[in-house]
Amino acid sequence: MITDGFTYVSVLLFMAGVLVTLEKKAYGAARHFFKYVPSVVLCYLTAMLLCTLKVWDLGETEAAYSALKNNLTYAMIFAMLLRCDIRKVLRLGPRMLLGFIAASFTIMVGFIIAFLIMKRFIGNDAWMGLGALCGAWIGGSGNMVAVQTALNISEADMGYALVIDSIDYSLWVMFLLWAVHLAPRFNKWVKADTSRLDEVSVQLDKDATLNRKTVTLQSLLLLIGCAFLVSAVATYIGGYLYVLTHFSDKATWTVLFVTVVSMTCALTPLGKIPGSNEVSNLLLYAVISLLASRASLLELGNAPAWILTGFIVLFIHASLMLLICKLLRFDLFTAGVASLANIGGTASAPILAGSYAGSLVPVGILMALMGYVVGTPLATLCANIMKKLV
Repeated sequence: MITDGFTYVSVLLFMAGVLVTLEKKAYGAARHFFKYVPSVVLCYLTAMLLCTLKVWDLGETEAAYSALKNNLTYAMIFAMLLRCDIRKVLRLGPRMLLGFIAASFTIMVGFIIAFLIMKRFIGNDAWMGLGALCGAWIGGSGNMVAVQTALNISEADMGYALVIDSIDYSLWVMFLLWAVHLAPRFNKWVKADTSRLDEVSVQLDKDATLNRKTVTLQSLLLLIGCAFLVSAVATYIGGYLYVLTHFSDKATWTVLFVTVVSMTCALTPLGKIPGSNEVSNLLLYAVISLLASRASLLELGNAPAWILTGFIVLFIHASLMLLICKLLRFDLFTAGVASLANIGGTASAPILAGSYAGSLVPVGILMALMGYVVGTPLATLCANIMKKLV
């Protein structure tokens, strides 16, 4: 049994590295497996398995876990949001932005209604796990971790969130990809106009081609240094803001402060430095591994009810989006990519966008980046609404 903190962290990072390598090198049936069960989910489940087998002593490694988890989370949020230049997002136009907002809103409504329906089966405290999942389904895995940090959600509830995110999300992606061939008939039914979308996608594609840069050692070191420094400063500022306001808690204020700093830096030359995606993913895997290392698979006995809850969320979301598309004449691309930009993030929204047309891929990326910005505050709001309904 591992009792040394450094060895404990080393094993977790090695495990994450092996899983990511297997995903990148996979081919044939293995490639299809990783398509539906990505390495980030396997990372969580593998760390839970190692915890269940008592590979490390939870008490002896607690100090290393406590010292790293929150600080790495804040650094990850900074690197994640550094890619989101709000000026580029606004170029998507009001209809695409409205489509994204509609998707976010209907997902929140889905979570609240699903919680009311299922709380007697999954427990009154399930609002915490569902709140974390809401962060993932509006933004991404990074937002889920940020919400977990802000609301102090247990590792067991995070395990349920990861299970739903893996199974329900995978089926939703398959459904939206299948629905691509229905676009002409759907657009005719809602009387949608796609001319503005075509213009924006062409311009974004040109910008992406002109601004392509290579990740270097210098860029990685600078980004990691900035992320860690912002995390350190934010920890003190978050505590100060909490003492000043006595509202919410220190973690929530710290996350909000990091978000504002990140969005501001994204507008500066720092936001154009290549490598923020790689740094944020590195930190994400580290944080996910740490979180899962404190949870046991034995705590997932109620998983079927949670999975059903996830499907209820998706059903309500899809029904409301269909109504909104009919009322506001949204085309299927706008509705589908807005949905997947929330639920799938940058991992799958560009894939769905590319299924319609290669020039639309940048639109999917920008919409997914919007989710990174609003995912944490909206999911925190949604979680607190569910808490009031207990």
